Amino acid sequence: MAKEIEIKTVGLEHFDENMLLSQFAFQYERTAEQLQESRQQYIEEPATRYAAFVEQQLAAQATVLELQTYIGGRVFNMGGLAGVATWPEYRRQGLVAQIIVQALQDMKEKGQVISYLHPFAFGFYRKFGWETYTEYKSYTIQKELLPARAAYEGRIERFKGDYRLLSNLYETYASRYNGTLVRTELWWTYRISKRKPGQIGLYYDKSGEARGYVIYEVKNSRLSVHELIYLDEAARTALWSFISQHDSMINELTITVPSDDQLPFLLSNPRIKQEVIPYFMARIVDAENFISQYAFTAHASEDSMTIQLQDDKAPWNKGVYELRIDPTGKAFFKRLAENQCNPNTINMDIGALTTMLLGYQRPDKLAEFGRIEGEVDPINRLQARIPERTTYLPDFF
Repeated sequence: MAKEIEIKTVGLEHFDENMLLSQFAFQYERTAEQLQESRQQYIEEPATRYAAFVEQQLAAQATVLELQTYIGGRVFNMGGLAGVATWPEYRRQGLVAQIIVQALQDMKEKGQVISYLHPFAFGFYRKFGWETYTEYKSYTIQKELLPARAAYEGRIERFKGDYRLLSNLYETYASRYNGTLVRTELWWTYRISKRKPGQIGLYYDKSGEARGYVIYEVKNSRLSVHELIYLDEAARTALWSFISQHDSMINELTITVPSDDQLPFLLSNPRIKQEVIPYFMARIVDAENFISQYAFTAHASEDSMTIQLQDDKAPWNKGVYELRIDPTGKAFFKRLAENQCNPNTINMDIGALTTMLLGYQRPDKLAEFGRIEGEVDPINRLQARIPERTTYLPDFF
């Protein structure tokens, strides 16, 4: 006899069950005080929480956080898929797949045109249309290889108080990348304060304007930089000089930075330990709506090409489209009849479209890898209209 399975959204009435499964699946424990704080966060953070019930028992769960992200300097509504977990006795029964399909439908209805997640396995989420969109560099620097201290104009002050001043600096910095989060006050309160503890140094330039900050902590002779934000080279130089002032306290420093960071080039000895780490995945939820908001590169003339898009988990995206980009960079993604493919059609799946438009992979590389197919001319014309911008995400969920 088939088991009764129900996929539905849940609220505070299932908080205790949610937390039991989360603590088991992600291998952590919460004290009574921490659970109370998590309950408050559960209440306050905008999110939709899903659960799969088998014979009325909670068997699997996931959360979609209501977030926003920067892409091309513009703000897009984004669904952050998080907390995906299943009790072992219910695994490999397709429960998470059913939750994801329902979540995609709901995200589309809410106007969340794109979704991000941190994968436990990249291959698993590729089956549902997500694709790698960002990576970061991790540096480990021995104290004798730290950047040389340099004189700088302005001052650095130890910062305490609310995060509003830091938030303004962060948003300016974050908007320069694709895939960063728009941080709300709740995000600073519940996420940043807990994941990035320690000291804060705030840099003011010679006119007294705040231009950058560093969040860091020192433990066991190691300085861990949790966040380094700067708006110009003067701020970068000043903050690194400040960091290097800690050399008598530490043996080494660790920091994660965007993939385009060039610190080693600036060091007198660049032979520091560097790792490049694939990080988050993304998938466009609503292709027509996403592309209508996307800023392509301006050009003297209009471009038009045909796209055949595959998307098995979000069938509203699947089909043949005309992509028309006007001289200002505004695009129109118009569905065509299936028989309107032509020799210049570019074929791709939703994951390839996502990583391409976010800027993580260029069309020519995707064609080389066999992830998109088509003639050279339309692929080159598409590539010329996609802005080159580094992806980055200094957050986690």
